[in-house]
Amino acid sequence: MKKALTFIIPVRHPENAKDWNRLKQNLSATVRSIANQTDPDWKAVIAANQGADLPKLPSGFDVAWVDFPANPLYEQGSANKEDFYEAVRADKGRRILAAMLHAGEMSHVMLVDDDDFVSSRLTAFVKEHPEKYGWYIRDGYLWTEGANLLFIHGDFSHLCGSSHIIRADLYKLPSRFEDADENFIRKMLGSHMFIHEHLNASGTPLEPLPFLGAIYRVGHPGAHSKSQGIFQQFIFRQSNLRNLNELKHHLHSLRLITPAIRKEFFGVSS
Repeated sequence: MKKALTFIIPVRHPENAKDWNRLKQNLSATVRSIANQTDPDWKAVIAANQGADLPKLPSGFDVAWVDFPANPLYEQGSANKEDFYEAVRADKGRRILAAMLHAGEMSHVMLVDDDDFVSSRLTAFVKEHPEKYGWYIRDGYLWTEGANLLFIHGDFSHLCGSSHIIRADLYKLPSRFEDADENFIRKMLGSHMFIHEHLNASGTPLEPLPFLGAIYRVGHPGAHSKSQGIFQQFIFRQSNLRNLNELKHHLHSLRLITPAIRKEFFGVSS
């Protein structure tokens, strides 16, 4: 049955995880966040390798089991930076495509990284606008695990992969996995950096989501982006320390995690 919103969560090959137990814990938190939607008109599909030890999944979740090999360039090492990026995009894109094809009929789609959080209001909002091309999250939260503060980032969609909600037909998915073009897999599915511009050029532009729609978990050991905590990366970085106005602006972007925010994004009331 077609749901108003389908969440797609790609999970890396176990051999590409430094700490599978940590990944599993983070995934559990992401699953709880998604399952916290105020409107039940959603579904979610996780793409994971056959045999991977996944956390217990609530109603509304399904798994697209895949047999893709581990990505040999999951860490850059001595590889060329572009080769590294392309390998990561190809691996992630293949998993997302497998999950999307497994999902069947979809109205709108949101790709969610396996360690992020989403607003409980997303499905209800999307359901009210079924004809819209979709939205990008312009303003979103950043959070360092264990902290009681969030940082509002005004260019969230260029920073975090969990940042676009797109009408499914705009992806122009192939009917079979083997018919997908590799460039399509890398650019349209494996990265969040190209889709916005592509849809603008196609005459189907996305709109900014009118509320803060997601939390990007940063600075944890399993973060593939090598992100730092919000204070190291955004508050007390050297450029801010040399510009007090910029430092003041960033300090004003901090928000305390209130019970309401905790319930909306983390799916817990305290």
